[in-house]
Amino acid sequence: MDLLTVNDRQGEYPPSYYAARADKLDRFPSAKGALTCDVCVVGGGFTGLSTAYHLAQRGYDVILLEAQRVGFGASGRNGGQVSMGQRRDQDELEDIVGPEHARQLWEIGSQAVTLVRELCQTDEVHTDFNDGIIHTVHRKRDHHHNHAYVDHMVTKYGYDKLRVLEPDECRHMVNSPAYHGGTLDMGGGHVNPLELALGLARLAAKSGARIFEQSKVTGIAEGDPATISTDQALIKAAYVVLGCNGYLGTIQPHVAQRVMPINNYIVATSPMTPEDQETILRNNHAVADSKFVVNYFRFSEDHRLLFGGTESYGYRFPADIASAVRKPLAEIFPQLKDIPIDHAWGGTLGITMNRMPHFERISGNILTASGFSGAGVALATLSGQVMAEAIAGQAERFDIMAKVPTLKFPGGPTLRSPLLVLAMLWYSLRDKL
Repeated sequence: MDLLTVNDRQGEYPPSYYAARADKLDRFPSAKGALTCDVCVVGGGFTGLSTAYHLAQRGYDVILLEAQRVGFGASGRNGGQVSMGQRRDQDELEDIVGPEHARQLWEIGSQAVTLVRELCQTDEVHTDFNDGIIHTVHRKRDHHHNHAYVDHMVTKYGYDKLRVLEPDECRHMVNSPAYHGGTLDMGGGHVNPLELALGLARLAAKSGARIFEQSKVTGIAEGDPATISTDQALIKAAYVVLGCNGYLGTIQPHVAQRVMPINNYIVATSPMTPEDQETILRNNHAVADSKFVVNYFRFSEDHRLLFGGTESYGYRFPADIASAVRKPLAEIFPQLKDIPIDHAWGGTLGITMNRMPHFERISGNILTASGFSGAGVALATLSGQVMAEAIAGQAERFDIMAKVPTLKFPGGPTLRSPLLVLAMLWYSLRDKL
């Protein structure tokens, strides 16, 4: 079963809120015949588009192959949250990789947010960067860690854009009985993710990259040059960059053992008045909570609540996504349990065992970055810049990311899904208790 088509029509964007409002691009042609280039990029999401843009800016001849439309996958469907740092907190990273490496990862994560901010200031990217992310805790006993973590970030990293939200202030800002305090990070923020992806495509094409849509890669033969096959084209390239994330499939089995696709779902409510929006979530910040299956939400420019939650681990999306997401929405905001839902959609992202991205150089001239585990708006966008640097001979940031250990999923691609379901049932029970 093919994740690229099992839930979505060939060559069409999924019917999301983002797609309904997007300033879409004209279709790019399909790749045909014998082609050559310096770098062939596989995947038209944040990673691939950013790679193509940054390489073309350096003067490389770049071909980008997208099996559907640019921004079709998780890059154009996610919650739009742009978080500082990495997917794991800094104190956790210090335990995993040590203090020096953790500091380097923090700097790279900060650079990722800066890059997204800068892209949003270009004429080609048609979305604003909205400041502020609130991280809430759903258990009272976890609130003490908010104080410890803010103090840690101030004293050890000199980061002064993060502060504690005591329970009363948190309830004032996020009008939900489900939370018991949190933090407000004004270094991060939120964007319209599809508009960011489409803007990257405009920038890449304007810089000279050749973008081909509906050009699914069917095989990659390692070598110098490498050979990339689609159903209508054969491309020879000095370098290959894989930016497929959850849609990698079996193109690279070694990576597939470490990056697993999962599905996540979002709804967009009917519009509210600006005054009603402020009674739900003040100051137009984004929110993500501490549950293992994270609930995340923000408001759109036209005052709709965009609420994400619920995951699944098979191929197919639920028949009624709106009903599936309405359950956690009503748990977080009981006052909205009957609000009309105008849009509901799903997307497939890539996760790793430790929720840290998997960067790797395969056979010398094939590079991959994937497994952003829900933190890809910033990190996947930066990964393209990082891989462009590595191809140009400046691999310092690539090597810092590649040094992070990413383990194989138990059971490999065959058994990882049922094993993950068992694990998720346990964590779901733990969240409830």
